[in-house]
Amino acid sequence: MRLWQPFPVFSLFFLRLLSQTPALAPALLTEKTIPAGLRMRVTSSLLFASLLLLLLPSTEMKRPGRGRGLRGVRNKLTRDRVRGVGRHSRSRPSRLVAPDCSESTESGEFFVDCQDQRLNSIPASQNWSKQPKHLLLARNRIKVLHDGAFFGYESLTSLDLQQNKISLVEEGAFQGLTRLTTLLLQHNHLGTLSEEVLIPMPNLRYLRLYDNPWNCLCPMDSLIRTLQVPSNRNLGKHARCAEPIKLKGMKLKQVNPELLCKETDAIGDPQGDQTVPIDPVQPVPIRSKPDATTSCHTYLFPQIRMDCSGRGLTEVPTGIPEDVVHIDLSHNSISHLRARDFHGARSLRTLNLSNNNMEHVETASLSGLLHLHELDLSDNGLHFVQYGVLEDLYFLSQLKLGGNPWVCDYSIHYMVYWLRLHPRVRHSGLLCHSPPEHNGERVQEYVDSYNRECPKDRQHSRTDQDETDPELWNTPLEVQGELEEELEPSHLRGPQKYQIIRLS
Repeated sequence: MRLWQPFPVFSLFFLRLLSQTPALAPALLTEKTIPAGLRMRVTSSLLFASLLLLLLPSTEMKRPGRGRGLRGVRNKLTRDRVRGVGRHSRSRPSRLVAPDCSESTESGEFFVDCQDQRLNSIPASQNWSKQPKHLLLARNRIKVLHDGAFFGYESLTSLDLQQNKISLVEEGAFQGLTRLTTLLLQHNHLGTLSEEVLIPMPNLRYLRLYDNPWNCLCPMDSLIRTLQVPSNRNLGKHARCAEPIKLKGMKLKQVNPELLCKETDAIGDPQGDQTVPIDPVQPVPIRSKPDATTSCHTYLFPQIRMDCSGRGLTEVPTGIPEDVVHIDLSHNSISHLRARDFHGARSLRTLNLSNNNMEHVETASLSGLLHLHELDLSDNGLHFVQYGVLEDLYFLSQLKLGGNPWVCDYSIHYMVYWLRLHPRVRHSGLLCHSPPEHNGERVQEYVDSYNRECPKDRQHSRTDQDETDPELWNTPLEVQGELEEELEPSHLRGPQKYQIIRLS
């Protein structure tokens, strides 16, 4: 122990030397190197030193800032996660952030689809094999867009953030998105937004802000002025004020920005003696039909699609965009399709009207849908389809008709004849519901039996009568022709193959 005390530096050096090269210990402790009297003291010092060596690693593990030990590893992992620089390879299938997002290429454009992933933040751009052009983040749980949230996404041209819980967008949230042309923020919880948020996006052309509880007071002054610039006609369309009550329901593009800060003063002066009365509340005009833009969820990429499913609609909404490709109106309470309901939707390819209360379809309700490929009318209350309803559906390839109480009488013949003239149309669910004797029978079989039995019997009895009844021998042929024409409706009557001319 005495040897340790006078030479602390030498002792530490000696211990380090022994710990790194333990093979030197026997050589150092020989009689030639150390006298016999001193050997015992050195041996005892070495025993004490070995105990210290056992304690030194645990002491170093607890030292902060050295990057060693469990706490240091945890701190490093935490810092890496916050910074988004986790040590994972891009080629691996598993990712630390948003593992269920999918990558795809449509028309040469690279998409990253992170919809319905329960995300609370923007995933890091390092997760993807290359920089995306389109980022889909709809239907998640994002509440705040922080400054620099889209760092690394400089190639984005469209960003879909609709149907989240966003209530705050910091001024630098979209920093670096100089190529962005489309930003979707509808169906969120935004109450206010400043013009500075839009400054980093000089090429922005389409901005959706509707279905947010906008508080139209002084902080919204700069944004409203920007939206009302004539060249920004596609920014903020359909967005409406939720507060104050005086402006509730008014479009942001129609609000007078000069009155916004005055409106704040009108609510009440802190002094309490200069309160300006607010004009009485004006009733919001009742619309005759719901608007498709605000009643439905609109998705622009990869194709324009409107989801109006389960929205409590009692009729087809107005304002359907001309370039919409898919419309889902299922699970509503639409009972009637009227003429011009889909007027203008010339690009429509898929129309889903299933699970409504539809009982009647007017003749011109589907007119103009020349490019419609799929039509779903299943699970409604249709008894038949009126003549002429399907005439414009030249490119229809799939028709769903199941779950309707089809009545097998003469009114159902038009559907069958139309399907015969369009054999490439795949159809399903066309079964007789009434009358009871035909319940469950295929409508095609019913029509075939109708044509096989009734016209043949009528023709046979008429021939016998013509041969046996002398009163009909002198009946003019043109009268007989008129009688035959009355037996068949005009819209099913074929072109005349011959014409009888009576010469006196």
